[in-house]
Amino acid sequence: MLTAVVGINWGDEGKGRMVDLLSEGCDVVCRYQGGNNAGHTVMNHLGKFVLNLVPCGIFHDGVMNLMGGGMVIDLEHLYGEIEGLRGRGIAISPENLRISDKAFICLPYHKLQDILEEERLADKKYGSTRRGIAPVYGDKYMKKGLRLGDLLEPDTLEQKLADILGWKNLTLQSYGAKAEVAEILAWLKKFGVPFVPYIIDASAYLEDAAAEGKRIMFEAQLGTLRDIDYGIYPMTTSSNTLAAYGPIGAGVPGLRLDHVIGVMKAFSTCVGEGPFAVEMFGDEAQALRGAGPEPEYGAATGRPRRVGGFDAVASRYGVRMQGVDELALTKLDVLSYMDKIPVCVAYEVDGERTDRFPSGDRLRKAKPVFEYLDGWKIDISGCRRPEDLPQAAAKYIRWIERAVGRPVKYVSVGPAREDYFTFG
Repeated sequence: MLTAVVGINWGDEGKGRMVDLLSEGCDVVCRYQGGNNAGHTVMNHLGKFVLNLVPCGIFHDGVMNLMGGGMVIDLEHLYGEIEGLRGRGIAISPENLRISDKAFICLPYHKLQDILEEERLADKKYGSTRRGIAPVYGDKYMKKGLRLGDLLEPDTLEQKLADILGWKNLTLQSYGAKAEVAEILAWLKKFGVPFVPYIIDASAYLEDAAAEGKRIMFEAQLGTLRDIDYGIYPMTTSSNTLAAYGPIGAGVPGLRLDHVIGVMKAFSTCVGEGPFAVEMFGDEAQALRGAGPEPEYGAATGRPRRVGGFDAVASRYGVRMQGVDELALTKLDVLSYMDKIPVCVAYEVDGERTDRFPSGDRLRKAKPVFEYLDGWKIDISGCRRPEDLPQAAAKYIRWIERAVGRPVKYVSVGPAREDYFTFG
């Protein structure tokens, strides 16, 4: 059984808590793209955790967590993340964490280049997390990158790096910077060599697991609207966030997904730059941002999230692009303070109404068409069955199902692992 858990909107939908919840019954959890620009939040009996690179199955015994070849990995960040988890009692070893030999290494100069470019762009910046993600993916496709498997070949590593830096420094020097072979080799020795025992042929591992009938979950980072091909380009990430890329990024492009679970919030949030038609401002935005037990700030960046009403146009597009079978709706409890709940049912572009998600300049000009649904005005965080919900809350979920064309299977009403119920 191959299942993907993916984001429907702009990211930060609550994928981490759903992967943590659903992976208890899995054998393998595989992150298949992205890097430490992810911020997957998990709350369990051990406390609150924010994972940037380590898959969210790490809290369950007997689950192998695999970092796939579609990822870009800052080894220094990974080293620190694992040490932090170990310091809180989480056992991590090659027994429960492995890394694909085809995953690319995000090196210190990638982060430097990212920072320098965002500063150069000034008020035209892309909203990068400044963690080197775009530069390392760019180098990957320029065929100028180092992969985790290169750490297994120390005799040729220095020459590979020297060849790459002969090219990379042409770019860095335009910013007044330079990367030195000796410094990068020292960094790789300090933060890369400890992970040599974790490096495997992920394709072979997953092929064997699938042949044995094991349950494999693919964990995505960010959401549909940040996908490099189908998102709000260029304010996107630099990888494919779609479920269809799951087997490819994991290392088994010949396998097909059996099931796709799409995660979306009961309202809209967005971290970073780019068009966000339903955005609220001022006191209205601040009220929604701070209404829940976990205020709306980016888990990876700490930036305040832009917030707005539920966007049926964007969500329907996200569901279609992801090939979703069923949905997990998160943070329904946050809306309990509202008398009337705004929902965007269409866009208006150049005076014409549309229910299709546009792109390019048409998206930038899109204005939301709102309707208002009844609120429920009572705390629902203790609900554990659909019948526990007030009638207006149940109607809100049914409205979302009709609006996006897929059933809601899971509803979360709080940040902890147990704060959820199945619906329908």
